[in-house]
Amino acid sequence: MKNSKSESSTAKDSSMAKLGEERKNTSVKTSKKDASPNENEAKQPTNTNTDNKRSAVMKDSPKSSETKDANKKAAVKKDKPATKKAAGDSTAFVTPSPPPLPSGEKIKTILITQENPGTDRNPYVELAKKHKLKIDYRAFIHVEGVESLDFRQQRVTILEHTAVIFTSRNAVDHFFRLTKDLRLTIPDSMRYFCMSEAIAYYLQKYIQYRKRKIFFGQNTFQDLMDPIRKFKNEKFLLPCSDLLKHSIPETLTRENINFSKAVMYKTVCSDLSDLADVKYDMLVFFSPSDIESLFKNFPDFTQNTTKIAIFGQTTAKAVQDALLRIDVFAPNPKAPSMSMAIEQYITGK
Repeated sequence: MKNSKSESSTAKDSSMAKLGEERKNTSVKTSKKDASPNENEAKQPTNTNTDNKRSAVMKDSPKSSETKDANKKAAVKKDKPATKKAAGDSTAFVTPSPPPLPSGEKIKTILITQENPGTDRNPYVELAKKHKLKIDYRAFIHVEGVESLDFRQQRVTILEHTAVIFTSRNAVDHFFRLTKDLRLTIPDSMRYFCMSEAIAYYLQKYIQYRKRKIFFGQNTFQDLMDPIRKFKNEKFLLPCSDLLKHSIPETLTRENINFSKAVMYKTVCSDLSDLADVKYDMLVFFSPSDIESLFKNFPDFTQNTTKIAIFGQTTAKAVQDALLRIDVFAPNPKAPSMSMAIEQYITGK
């Protein structure tokens, strides 16, 4: 019993000594670990140059350069003036935004180069009342019919045709005028193809309106081509003026339509000598023939402060060819009509 007790006490003393040694080692490790930050920093090498290189690389990184390029593109896009292309042909005339009316300068007198419509529904009547304008009308061009003797020289036989294409009321008037002068009787089987519904109804002045014999488009020749294609076997007559648009016969030829062109009236410049001493603040033109008439009557015309308003791209080209300045252009996205375009110019809106 004595020996066992002494052995147990000896084992107990050994384990207590071992535990004390472990606690001592632990305290040493802790003191090393808790060394001051200044000492740790002193042991570590300084990486100032490396950090500077890293920051320089970050500035010139691809991502950063892409951001710079994007900012440059945005700035260029912002400063680039917007331009609009005309619908259709890429070479078509594109008008710039009209300049604002100079301060203190007012439009008081306007000359419309067309005949007075003679109706209260005329938009220029309302425009004149609203802005206290003096608006005059004078056709710069007029139509003269081709005499029957001159028409025969074209060697076009009207009764050989089974259908007629009308692009204007003038074409209707001079077709029936010539058939009367030539003492021709138009058969009831004749078909009529009109550019617009208004022209189709105008036919009632000369014939009885029959839906099966009269067809019309929506104010463009391309629209009229739809019903024409349905009657390709007909032989078409195209009454026209000496200034027929080239696009019309070209379209018919491209579509393999059998047709004959017949010049039945001519566009002639009017005598404007009575306007020699009359000055207007604005001149309004609707066709290239108006510009031709202007210079035929007034060869020395200079624009100076006179404002010029024009309708349509072909008229715009004629104005530019004459080295004149365009102040008002219609139709445009904000003003589909000439009266609206003039009002916007006057009000500066």
